Amino acid sequence: MLKGLIVTLTLGVLTMIGAFAATAADMKPIHTQKTKDVTVTLQNESGQWKQGKNEFVLEFASLQDKKPVDVGKVSLNTSMAMPGMAPMVAGATLKSEAPGRYRGTIDFPDRGARQVTVTWDGPTGKGSTKFSVPVR
Repeated sequence: MLKGLIVTLTLGVLTMIGAFAATAADMKPIHTQKTKDVTVTLQNESGQWKQGKNEFVLEFASLQDKKPVDVGKVSLNTSMAMPGMAPMVAGATLKSEAPGRYRGTIDFPDRGARQVTVTWDGPTGKGSTKFSVPVR
């Protein structure tokens, strides 16, 4: 009985690890931005943002050894210039999954180029980067 329980638990853990590895491997980059100290990679399953709700992963890695970097508290905001109007602004909800890896969601009401601002504040210091990403 105990042996069967151990086998079942082991298979369950291995299945979860395999699912996570497959999810991470299935990610396609939307944009990669190098900064002074880190590479910031925005990615999701399709490799692009679309109109509506989007799920994504934001990863931070060392420029030198490509290893994940714990950057602490992270925020991601977007804006879109609108002629004659105030810019449309959208913020993402982010949750830390592991050091240097954050899972997020963001919602876009329409298509168009977004100016993305990523900021962080943690053990390695403060930083930020900006880049443009299309919403299709």
